[in-house]
Amino acid sequence: MIHAQKKVDRKLEKKLAPLIQNFHGTSGIYVENLKTGKFVAINADTIFPTASIVKVPILTTVYQKILDGKLTYNQKLIYKDSLKYGGSGFAQFFKDSTPMDIATAAALMIDYSDNTTSLWLQSLVGGSDTINAVLDKLGLKDTRDNSRANREANRKIYGWGQTTPREMATLLKDIYLKKILNPAACESMYRTMSHVYYDNFALSQIPPFIQTASKQGMVDESRSELVMVNAPHGDYVFYIATKNNQDQSWQSNNEAWQLARAISKLLWHYFEPKSNWQPPVGADIYLGK
Repeated sequence: MIHAQKKVDRKLEKKLAPLIQNFHGTSGIYVENLKTGKFVAINADTIFPTASIVKVPILTTVYQKILDGKLTYNQKLIYKDSLKYGGSGFAQFFKDSTPMDIATAAALMIDYSDNTTSLWLQSLVGGSDTINAVLDKLGLKDTRDNSRANREANRKIYGWGQTTPREMATLLKDIYLKKILNPAACESMYRTMSHVYYDNFALSQIPPFIQTASKQGMVDESRSELVMVNAPHGDYVFYIATKNNQDQSWQSNNEAWQLARAISKLLWHYFEPKSNWQPPVGADIYLGK
């Protein structure tokens, strides 16, 4: 994909480059100001693991199936212990035979990054092959769901899913601009993504009274974050990706999380230079620092 040089924000690129280059691992970013069309792309076409950010393509496919008449938004579901999967989320702690619906499962998948409902929805839409076919249709050639599919070689390298910073940021941008599926589906997906629980990383550097839509992905060696900010002077979207991380700790000062906060803070004040908002004194205890 070729972009006109005049659209590259060289000033912002100069500010971001040292943060990316000094990271102990491999990192990349794609950021675009939707009002001006200017962007910065550093390692933006490099493939990174998605970890839980693959749940955004799963969500997109759920809505595609709703539009196709294969599923319904409020379709009743029954949770069974056989669906239980560990890691993030709390559906794994539900009692056997707990009633649910697709809307609730989707909200748990995105807002609490619930693994059990994610794999459940992945199965309900027809599996990874169906999700990847939808991604193909959307023109996303490097974004893929590698789980429970004939993609074992990719799964060994990237895990559950893979993407590039440019492609995943583009998917969220297209959802926000209602360029895919239909306007009602895009608005519903965007609303779901605006209720994310995990707000102590990149989101912590954006004022709480500013709407954002996001998804986070975290495993030992890779921490990434997808964010759209509905800022007063123009919306902007960014995807921070990392892999091969030397710091694989789960402490709040993990290097990748510090990178996410630093980039997010820089972007907020770059695009909103007159904003004097800063996290209040004492906020550290809430941000887990």
